[in-house]
Amino acid sequence: MSTELVVNEKASGQIEQVQLFDLAQREAMAWSKAGIVPKAYQGKISDCIVALDVAKRLGASPLQVMQNLYIVHGTPSWSSTFLIAAVNHCGRYGSLRYEERGDINSDDYGVRAWATEKGSSDRLCGSWITWKMVKAEGWLDKAGSKWKTMPEQMFRYRAAAFWQRTYAPEIGMGFSTKEEVEDIGYAEVVAERPVLLTPAQMKQAQAEIEC
Repeated sequence: MSTELVVNEKASGQIEQVQLFDLAQREAMAWSKAGIVPKAYQGKISDCIVALDVAKRLGASPLQVMQNLYIVHGTPSWSSTFLIAAVNHCGRYGSLRYEERGDINSDDYGVRAWATEKGSSDRLCGSWITWKMVKAEGWLDKAGSKWKTMPEQMFRYRAAAFWQRTYAPEIGMGFSTKEEVEDIGYAEVVAERPVLLTPAQMKQAQAEIEC
């Protein structure tokens, strides 16, 4: 292969990448102006680009991703219900189920998620989430902790997240759940109000993305 041909192919690939990114920018700009998208994405072109890329990789609709993907201090995190639904509908496993042990008022009380792989009767069991773990990790003591008001639901959310990261990490793309990030304590969900950009601001935002 001649040097000229290699250079031409490289230039062609670069042009294609620029065109794809330009298309992504225009699509993200359109989504950022839509009133139907969650407020956290309205006026946020860069966040919409992230959501569109994630949707493409997962084969999901952009709106579905935006409704379930939270940008927390610049870090994406899923709603637990979305991850559970993604596992249940991926076609590789049966629906996630939950197993309990002990008395709910005891530190040894625990919940774990399990499922069977399609074509097999073997159970794939996740880690036990116990009150002892909840207290040791400090999840119970966080301000506004839902472990105090809805422990049964939180046990299942956390058990499902642990199971998913163990057996199907590609579904979550390495992101934690919103509930986990909130428990860690450094999270703060991006502004709830829509940021409405003027035409001049929109043009400036697009220029910043192109840089």
